[in-house]
Amino acid sequence: MDQATDHILGAAPALPGETMSRVGLTPAAQELLRYLRQQHGPLMFHQSGGCCDGSSPMCYPEGDFITSEADVLLGVFDLDGDGIGFWMSAEQFEYWKHTHLTVDVVTGRGSGFSLEAPEGKRFLIRSRLLDVTE
Repeated sequence: MDQATDHILGAAPALPGETMSRVGLTPAAQELLRYLRQQHGPLMFHQSGGCCDGSSPMCYPEGDFITSEADVLLGVFDLDGDGIGFWMSAEQFEYWKHTHLTVDVVTGRGSGFSLEAPEGKRFLIRSRLLDVTE
């Protein structure tokens, strides 16, 4: 691993039969999530394929976004002993199933209901091809 990815926190795999992480958190995302967890309690992510900020992962208080069979749990982050699930719509997963996603943070407000918006930050997905040897 190079220095740029050294401190990426990988999610525990959640898809049946998988042993590799499909999703990671940058140190900046981890720090912001710690802050948001203090403010809002347990958290979750959902990645939809919608318009506007549909390519941005949305962070919600755990359970505030109701998931169903139309969603796939890609992984669960262990952030200081607390689990943060990362969900994606099944339809979107069909397009992105060959990618590894890294959740990062940038300055600027998104146009969604994600918890970080009032902080002047927004979560952002960085993707690369999934390396099946990971």
